[in-house]
Amino acid sequence: MQITVLGCAGGMDVRARTTCFLIDDDTLIDAGTGLFALPLSVQQRIDHVFITHAHLDHIAALPLLADTAVRQRMQQGRGPIRVYALPEVLKAMHEHLFNQQIWPDFTVLPTPAQPAITLVPVRTGERLEWSQGRVIEVLPALHSVPAVGYAVSHGGAHWAFTGDTGRNPALWQRLNALRAAGTPVRWLVTETTFSNADQSFADLSGHLTAAALAEDLEALDAGALELFLSHIKPGDQNAILRELEPLREVAGRKQCRLHLLQQGQTFRFNGVPASGIDNDIVLNI
Repeated sequence: MQITVLGCAGGMDVRARTTCFLIDDDTLIDAGTGLFALPLSVQQRIDHVFITHAHLDHIAALPLLADTAVRQRMQQGRGPIRVYALPEVLKAMHEHLFNQQIWPDFTVLPTPAQPAITLVPVRTGERLEWSQGRVIEVLPALHSVPAVGYAVSHGGAHWAFTGDTGRNPALWQRLNALRAAGTPVRWLVTETTFSNADQSFADLSGHLTAAALAEDLEALDAGALELFLSHIKPGDQNAILRELEPLREVAGRKQCRLHLLQQGQTFRFNGVPASGIDNDIVLNI
């Protein structure tokens, strides 16, 4: 199994795309503008989309995916794309996006019997095996709207994505429980959307700063972990980099190595890096 970072920015820039991860060649976590990096041939193979929450930077490309892939999928006799999210998130997307005004309602088009997408509710704590032994768990998140994160596993260890979240004790409790069960999270992608100077705004909007993440990380049991920071707003990266020392200190005590997530990185389970690709990150489990 492999997970490719198609987009991980917290805003828009000429080289920055918003959140979207590709699992193998058939599954997405979120559908931000990172999805625009995929050629049509790959878009047509997407069968599953797991959405963290309904904010536009995480769903902007979903309506276009539904429209782009529908004809080819029908010709190939394939079913609808399955879109997974909390019930409140599915309701928001249906009422405010697939509402025949902002975009056609592809939950009933081209026909109610053969729609382009089908909406699948999930709940926090649920674990789903969606194909080929791959398992995804719905993680708790605390954002300004209903939201979740996801943990993906294949063979035991996990890659996890917090989604957009503020301070979140339940998340760290669950990560500790996975480690205690012998199936630890080895890679954790989280966020530092704002600089410390904007802590009050981060708290109001349900986001993390480096300082808030350092405080939250104290709740994590020590153990080998690669910690990736994402969702940084273009223009704020230098300020956030200057504020990382307290977070590095906590991470070091917790046996975590700190990284900035990069667009184009690929995480591989039991794999070998592709020749010449420096951004490949391999986990042998």
